[in-house]
Amino acid sequence: MPQNYRIYINDNTLFVSDLLPKRGENIQSIDVQGFDFKTFYKNLDKDAAEKYILIAEDPKQLFRRIRQSCELIKAAGGLVKSAKGNYLFIYRNKRWDLPKGKTEKGERMKEAAVREVEEECGVKIQRNDGKICRTYHVYPLNNKLVLKKTNWYAMTVKGEPKLVPQKEEGITKAVWLDDTSLGPVFKNTYPSIVQVLEEGGMI
Repeated sequence: MPQNYRIYINDNTLFVSDLLPKRGENIQSIDVQGFDFKTFYKNLDKDAAEKYILIAEDPKQLFRRIRQSCELIKAAGGLVKSAKGNYLFIYRNKRWDLPKGKTEKGERMKEAAVREVEEECGVKIQRNDGKICRTYHVYPLNNKLVLKKTNWYAMTVKGEPKLVPQKEEGITKAVWLDDTSLGPVFKNTYPSIVQVLEEGGMI
């Protein structure tokens, strides 16, 4: 089974894999020899939306090396489905997103995911249906590079409750959308959210 990691930097994606993807995507290959993640990050056009790939015999080891060059922050979030079959989306920082947030000390990822969804959208989660995937996102914080590891879970609620966006978290809208109304989301969201929707079976 191929090993494949994706690291998101703004709208750019860095794949760490043992083989090239089968899809005919425009991906720039990077030489693994002498690769330094901090140098790569510094030279990257953060306003672009490019795809890069590092091909390695042992992607896990290479990814671990990248992870060790950053400060790790753990977060968790949810793809929530209502009893009517619609999905919960939020609008934050001028983009469509899914509810998520950092874990608290001693908190399990699964528990953090439910808490964050309930806090950010004012709903009660009936059931956590298991992990969908994990995403990695790199950004600068206090002169350091942070690697945010987010575990994403499928969740369900009873009925289709009214949503209350947590304004103090910068959330201006929280809405239920059916899977035929996601065009505006795909046009204005993050690559990591597209990955969650892909692995959650919505694409």
